[in-house]
Amino acid sequence: MARKTDILLIDPMPDSFNEQLGSPFRLHRFTTVEALGDLAERIEGVATGGGSGLPRPIMDALPNLKVISVNGVGIDRIDLDECRRRSIRLATAQGVLTDDVADMAIGLMIDATRGLSAGDRFVRAGKWGHESEPLSHTLKNRKLGIVGFGAIGKAVARRAAAFDMTIAYFSSREQTDTPQYPFYPTLDVLADWADILILCVSGGARSHNMIDRSILSALGPDGILVNVARGSVVDEPALLQALQDGTIRGAGLDVFADEPHVPEAFFTLENVVLQGHRASATCETRMAMGRLVFDNLAAFFDGRPLLTPVL
Repeated sequence: MARKTDILLIDPMPDSFNEQLGSPFRLHRFTTVEALGDLAERIEGVATGGGSGLPRPIMDALPNLKVISVNGVGIDRIDLDECRRRSIRLATAQGVLTDDVADMAIGLMIDATRGLSAGDRFVRAGKWGHESEPLSHTLKNRKLGIVGFGAIGKAVARRAAAFDMTIAYFSSREQTDTPQYPFYPTLDVLADWADILILCVSGGARSHNMIDRSILSALGPDGILVNVARGSVVDEPALLQALQDGTIRGAGLDVFADEPHVPEAFFTLENVVLQGHRASATCETRMAMGRLVFDNLAAFFDGRPLLTPVL
C-alpha cells in the first residue's frame, strides 16, 4: 500500500472536510514548530486559512513542502518570494467567496447608512414611543468609491448600481472591462469625491495603513467607511479618533488589525457596525471553499494542474 501524503493543517477544518482530506492524505494539526519534530520532514502539503497564512518559521521548518492550499483568498501572510525560490505551489479559494463578501460589504454599507443595528438596539431598549430616534440617510444618488477593483470590488459595484449610486474606483491600474465606472489613480482624490468608501483591496505591504488620517479627513464628516478587506489596510487608531471626533460619520467593519482582538473603544461607539471577519461565513460558501482546498491538494498530488493557482 502506498504511503499517504502528510498534510499539515494550520487552521482546523470542519470534520466533514477532515474526513474528505483524510482519504488520500494523512492529516496533522499544527500546534507549535517545536512539536513537529520528525514529522516536519514528511510534510509535503499545507492547508491554511487566509488570516493565518503560513508564517516563515513554520515554512522554514518544512524542508519538503511542495504545495500550500489556502481556505480563502488572502495571501499577504505567505512569503511569496520564498515560495518562488523553493518552487512551492500555491492555490487559493479565489472566485468562490466573491459574492458573499460583496453582499457583506453592501450589508455593512446599508447598516452604517440607515442605522439598522442602532434601530434594533433602540427598539430592544424600549425607547420606541418614548424617545425620538435619529433620522438616517438615503443611499440613492450617493457617491461610492471602491478601493481595490478586482472580482470583489466589481461585484460590489454591480450590487451598488441597483441603489442608483454613482460609482468610481481606485486600483493599481485602470480596468478595461468596466468603462462605465470612472478610475481614480490617486486614493485621496477618490476619498474627497466619495460619500462612502468600501475597501476591497488585498492586504500586504503595499496597502498597509493606506487609509490613514489624511484619507479619513478627505472622506469628511458625512463619509462612511466600510472594510471587508484586511484590518491592516486601515490605521486603526486614526479610524477610532475619526469616529470619535466626527471626522467621518460612521463605519462598517468586518476586519481588524489584530484579530480576534478588537479595540474596546469601538464598543462604546454608536456610529460603527462590527462583524467578526465573517464576510464569507455562509454555509454554502464555506462548504465550497473547503471542497476547493481538498480539490487543489488532490490535483497537485495526482499530477494535475491546480484548479485556482496563484503560483
